[in-house]
Amino acid sequence: MTIIQNIIDFILHIDEHLVEIIKNFGGWSYGIVFLIVFVETGIVIFPFLPGDSLLFASGALSAMGAFNIVLLFIIFFFAAVIGDTVNYHIGRKVGTTISHGSFMGRLINQDKMIRAGNFFNKHGGKTILIARFMPFIRTFIPFIAGASRMKYSYFLVYNVVGAALWVGICTILGYFFGNISIVKENFSTVLLAIIFISVLPAIIDVIRRQLKKV
Repeated sequence: MTIIQNIIDFILHIDEHLVEIIKNFGGWSYGIVFLIVFVETGIVIFPFLPGDSLLFASGALSAMGAFNIVLLFIIFFFAAVIGDTVNYHIGRKVGTTISHGSFMGRLINQDKMIRAGNFFNKHGGKTILIARFMPFIRTFIPFIAGASRMKYSYFLVYNVVGAALWVGICTILGYFFGNISIVKENFSTVLLAIIFISVLPAIIDVIRRQLKKV
């Protein structure tokens, strides 16, 4: 049991073991971090893998010369885009065939999928962008987008833009500020601030519409 617990702990906190991974695997470390981000974003049953923290920690190690920051950005970017694309197509293939009597069927029935499809086609871009910065949520959103038959061309645009922003912001923050203790200890707060700034225009728009109705 101890061995299994150690393996699970290593997987869940792999961002904390990056130095060890780099020492043991050298250049193959790029492939390992690619795989982690791909699985975290691409396989709906693995939302617990590290995402933000992995990008941030990798950026911090880049500042110390362990990674090449440009190559790291490219690898993370493609991992995130491909991951969401795979997740979308899994949702599109499997989501509409979920049994009504199953647990997932009770959560995502055909009526909800139709309404979700209408929502995504109207507001989906904002949802995908914001979800990139939200652990767990970012793993489920592409699946739901696919299951609700969101237009793929529409999804792809925001998938690419969202991946670039997520990877760019997290790795750059790690590169420039990751080794400063106060930032490292409050990284989740920094991400929340980013999310708030992202949704602020939408909030202002809603408030403006409500004021017009008064």
